[in-house]
Amino acid sequence: MSDLLSTRSQAFVDFIEKWLSERPVLPMAHAAPHPERVAILSVDMIEGFCHIGPLASPRIAAIVQPIVELFSKGWQHGIRHILLSQDAHEPDAVEFGSWPPHCVRGTPEAETVAAFKALPFFDQMVILEKNSIHSGLNTDLNRWLEDHPLVDTFIVVGDCTDLCTYQLAMHLRLDANARQRHRRIIVPANAVETYHRSLETAQEQGGLPHDGDLLHAIFLYHMALNGIEVVARID
Repeated sequence: MSDLLSTRSQAFVDFIEKWLSERPVLPMAHAAPHPERVAILSVDMIEGFCHIGPLASPRIAAIVQPIVELFSKGWQHGIRHILLSQDAHEPDAVEFGSWPPHCVRGTPEAETVAAFKALPFFDQMVILEKNSIHSGLNTDLNRWLEDHPLVDTFIVVGDCTDLCTYQLAMHLRLDANARQRHRRIIVPANAVETYHRSLETAQEQGGLPHDGDLLHAIFLYHMALNGIEVVARID
């Protein structure tokens, strides 16, 4: 196993790095030729993952501005469906057995980031609260999808690439597959991110390490394996 990880797997990691560097830039007009049939879904761009609390990460905070720019470009292009799927945990959330308590409903950590709130069309966005890393379980997402059957293109952004973003994009993809629905899912790599926790930190503090760069790349690749369109960015 050690030989496998140090040789064959390294070649694969090199391949993924090259693959990610070659993702194309997608013009907005190509991403949304029919803007009335497009939705942008952002997941977990809230204060508790960007600026305050035990799970806040500067890596996540760095994608706020690219997402703001995408929202603005999309709105100018005519996209009117923008959904914000956000943690709003119960105070005794079962999930807290795996992660430190975070983003409890009604606390500052559960607030949408200020840059989103400053957008002039923020009040026309739809906020979907969730109590797990999955946006489609015990939330209003599936009801929204059923209420908007003509929407068939979804641009997915947010955090974390390998957790909530992955679950959301895969839910949209697999739900369409299972019901024989044609649906386009697009993930712009510059508008998704995950956190990093070094081996040294994990050894000092306990818990598991988490290589942000590696898992970001691998989970984007896994989305692509499942028919999700991974691009560098949408201009």
